[in-house]
Amino acid sequence: MQATSIRIGTRGSPLALAQAHEVRDRIAKAHGLPLDAISITVIKTTGDQVLDRPLADIGGKGLFTKEIEDALIANEIDVAVHSMKDVQTALTDGLIIGAILPREDVRDAFISLKHKSIDDLPKGAVVGTSSLRRQAQLLNTRPDLQVIGFRGNVQTRLKKLQDGVAEATFLAVAGLNRLGMSDRITAAIALDQMLPAVAQGAIGLEIRAGDEATADLIAPLNHAESALAVTAERAFLTRLEGSCRTPIAGHAYLADGKLHFLGRVLSTDGKVSYAVSRVDAPETALAMGHSAADEVLANADPAALVRPTT
Repeated sequence: MQATSIRIGTRGSPLALAQAHEVRDRIAKAHGLPLDAISITVIKTTGDQVLDRPLADIGGKGLFTKEIEDALIANEIDVAVHSMKDVQTALTDGLIIGAILPREDVRDAFISLKHKSIDDLPKGAVVGTSSLRRQAQLLNTRPDLQVIGFRGNVQTRLKKLQDGVAEATFLAVAGLNRLGMSDRITAAIALDQMLPAVAQGAIGLEIRAGDEATADLIAPLNHAESALAVTAERAFLTRLEGSCRTPIAGHAYLADGKLHFLGRVLSTDGKVSYAVSRVDAPETALAMGHSAADEVLANADPAALVRPTT
């Protein structure tokens, strides 16, 4: 790969493009390259094209990454830019995550044109979300609410709110911040009320295993603290065999030299909830995630852990 032909692959949503441009700018700055030395290729994924059905019904989160990974394997691009919460726990053979960018705010944002918070929603209010994790945690605290499916990019979901399809919805604070749309956040939801998706707010750079030139190129972009947190969270999800059919939440962070982890698994209706926590040395990130998951599996009613269908 020549330094004048660095090829980034990304989805085409406004948020995905904002993330790809952030990666391009960081690479250029790290190596003193002109921006035109780095190209951005938009790749349409199945997840972007099929918007009338829940993700779980059409194959899960891998539908936001498969076509981009195919382009990476085919050597059509050098770096795939992903929201890490969309990346399947088992990577495609021959591909690795080469870097994790500094993580954004991990919290979920409550968005409403009428109400200030989840607690302010009137009994029976309609809330739109495409996330079983958000649905389960919402119903755990507010079983009186009605949840409907809500898919599409940030702009599409905000328009649905304006059209009165629902009284409230949720988006990731990180995505709104990256789009310069922080003013659309009605309230950031406290972590003790809604734990985020595994790796929420983290951007990952996927490359071909053995591509040392690209690995060296993106190495300065890796943020060790964010990478450790994502490692613990994804280990938790992997052990639980999490999918879009399994409401799983997890958050890891470094504080006072220790890695802290919080995890939660719920039934889809929110009636059953299992919480787990860990604090240990940062180098135990992988083992920490596995240990936390093992605790859930040892204590959970199997009926509450909804497995993927085949």
